[in-house]
Amino acid sequence: MSLEFLIASAIAVLTAGGVYLALRGRTFQVVLGLTLLSYAVNLFLFAVGRLIVDRPPLYAKDVVAHADPLPQALALTAIVITFGMTALVVILSLRSFLETGSDQVDGVVDAPSDQLRDEPAP
Repeated sequence: MSLEFLIASAIAVLTAGGVYLALRGRTFQVVLGLTLLSYAVNLFLFAVGRLIVDRPPLYAKDVVAHADPLPQALALTAIVITFGMTALVVILSLRSFLETGSDQVDGVVDAPSDQLRDEPAP
């Protein structure tokens, strides 16, 4: 099993989990889904820069071949942007919860499960 296959599988699993959680109805699950999607994008950026082992990331006179630093810089920038985006989404979801009393994305409060049990069967 090659390293590229493992990275591609990890990207696929993270993307699938992220999309599944982002489409859920509760805000915490949506935040987790967006975070998983950002991890998938970061791995994709690393994979785009080719997976090279045992090559230095910095330029030196005696080194002939080195790793491309651009994907690493893009991934670092993506990590910073993701952190800011996650903090904003958490604050917005907390504010929504405090104003509506529900953590549903659409703001509609779920019916308590006790009321569902007390209803007579048709």
